[in-house]
Amino acid sequence: MVRMTSRPGALSRSTDPQGRGGTASRRLSRRLVQLYAGLVLYGVSMGLLVRAQLGVIPWDVLHQGLSRQLGVSMGTVVVALSLLLLLLWIPLRERPGLGTISNALVVGVVLDATLAVLPPVEAMPLRVLLVVTGVLLNAVATAGYIGVHLGPGPRDGLMTGLVRRTGGSVRVVRTSIEATVVLVGWLLGGSVGLGTVLYALAIGPLVQVLLPRLSVRLHA
Repeated sequence: MVRMTSRPGALSRSTDPQGRGGTASRRLSRRLVQLYAGLVLYGVSMGLLVRAQLGVIPWDVLHQGLSRQLGVSMGTVVVALSLLLLLLWIPLRERPGLGTISNALVVGVVLDATLAVLPPVEAMPLRVLLVVTGVLLNAVATAGYIGVHLGPGPRDGLMTGLVRRTGGSVRVVRTSIEATVVLVGWLLGGSVGLGTVLYALAIGPLVQVLLPRLSVRLHA
């Protein structure tokens, strides 16, 4: 039996099956769709930059170098290194979320799939186009999966954990980490070039513009 009340609209709210529960369910559905769409786009963007052969994003310099030295696919290195980085979260007291685990497992698989279907490109205009498209897609992907608030990626969590434990600034810690992985990756045979420089200069401003538009409100 429905309890009557004198407050206007109270009856419709109390018996509305699409009230707060329905809104929360729709919000969760959007977060999950956006999370996995973002991770897939991230893997595709990495593949575009690899095929452009004009330099890859900073962490991919290391992934590519390790791939060439170990004789395994680049995607395999991405997954393996992601899982190893999660072990470093333990002393840093970082807590992974669904987005963190998904990032570790999905991105590398999508990268390998992209490289399998996208042939090498020789024409310079197309290679430049791949670089620009890859950077733009990566920015959308980054804002997309960060905006759902389901946990940072393994590499981002390493950065935030070090910032908290060392007291250093985000800029200094992130720059130090990326400079190190670029140097080590380059020494191992990873490629550094136009794509690496463009990514380093453009990704921050692009994500800053896109994140407010792709961020999901957790509460109504």
